[in-house]
Amino acid sequence: MKLKNGIITDSSSGEFIAVATGEASRIFNGMIKNNVTANFLFEKLMSDTTEEKLVCDLLAKYDVSEETAKKDVHNFLEKIRKTGLLDE
Repeated sequence: MKLKNGIITDSSSGEFIAVATGEASRIFNGMIKNNVTANFLFEKLMSDTTEEKLVCDLLAKYDVSEETAKKDVHNFLEKIRKTGLLDE
């Protein structure tokens, strides 16, 4: 799975955003404000990956339990799926 082409991420003054451009903007027209962890996952989704790999990446980057990482990644992916921006 990965994000559809045309998703741009940026940060300013410690705030992280994702914006759909091009064809992706036909599916989602807006801006998504992310925290540091969500931005980390957005960046990982720029390349093809799996839910399991995202959990491993989160565990390697942050001091969090595996149970929490699995739950957080699952919830994050469900929110992104609702936008239609995820190619699976």
